[in-house]
Amino acid sequence: MIVRLTQKLGKKIHVSPTKSYPLDSNPLADWSAHLFTVARTQYILVTNTASLYSAVLYGRGISDDMRFLDRMLSTIREVMEEDGLSLVYQKLVAPSSATVVFSKAFSRSITGSMNDHILASKLFLGEVDLSLHETSFKLNSTPLSAIEYGSPRNAMQVLCTDLLG
Repeated sequence: MIVRLTQKLGKKIHVSPTKSYPLDSNPLADWSAHLFTVARTQYILVTNTASLYSAVLYGRGISDDMRFLDRMLSTIREVMEEDGLSLVYQKLVAPSSATVVFSKAFSRSITGSMNDHILASKLFLGEVDLSLHETSFKLNSTPLSAIEYGSPRNAMQVLCTDLLG
């Protein structure tokens, strides 16, 4: 599994990736993560690099890479289960987490889409007062230009269908 970190998140969990790896051969084993703040509360956005499918988790209490990975994987599992993708998580995401490599960000397109998600998250979490799961659900329903104005949820479902046959 490749986890692509921003400098800000890398500093928080004491990891400094030195290179950017190419996309993982398993698209569900390639995730990008960014730290952001809403009303003095830290959050982490975790986004699948291929589909832009995302999950939001609290940043509080995450002080090293092991805690981050544990919380990241459990949050991804919960969001995927809510979308009816638990089998996909069990078959394609969980096994890939046995070996994790931290990397620099992959492309500006992914970073730009994540920044769009962060702006929306700040609105949902700060102004509308949605929960983390509701925020993740809204983000995954939002059309993005990087995936031809489709939603990350639909992109993930198509990706899963292609991978599982």
